[in-house]
Amino acid sequence: MKDPLDGLSVGALLNLHGQILARLREAKVLRSENNPAGDYTEWLLVQKLGLRLEPNSSKGFDAIDANGERIQIKGRRVTSRNTSRQLSVIRQLEEQPFDWLLAVIFDENWKVLRAMKLPWAAVTRYSTYRRHVNGHVLILRDHLLDDPSVQDITAQLSED
Repeated sequence: MKDPLDGLSVGALLNLHGQILARLREAKVLRSENNPAGDYTEWLLVQKLGLRLEPNSSKGFDAIDANGERIQIKGRRVTSRNTSRQLSVIRQLEEQPFDWLLAVIFDENWKVLRAMKLPWAAVTRYSTYRRHVNGHVLILRDHLLDDPSVQDITAQLSED
């Protein structure tokens, strides 16, 4: 099967990329102009886990679960050129801005490779404060699942 992108110019590819992002915003999958990984992760977790998304301005958490607990959501897409599982910075962690962190690692084609649910206390144990970003950084390594308080939720997010 011929690749439909073959022969397209750089400008045409970037135009197509912009159109795809616009369509994803229209479909309410994306809700910002930022990297789509965060917005897509939020959308996926809302769809699969029934979370209630908070406004973008909510400080320190992104959603509320059925028990009323505050959920911080992080997503990261790894590629053959960048295999880092470092999540985006978590600010003001010491103030306990969330009850749970839900973190998802995607492959290059947006397939869920790993997803975890970590309580705030586990995030404080496994993250590192980095002064230059004024926040904590967590690398979502599989060994975190050795902690009984950390849950593997990968299967819950797999495609139907």
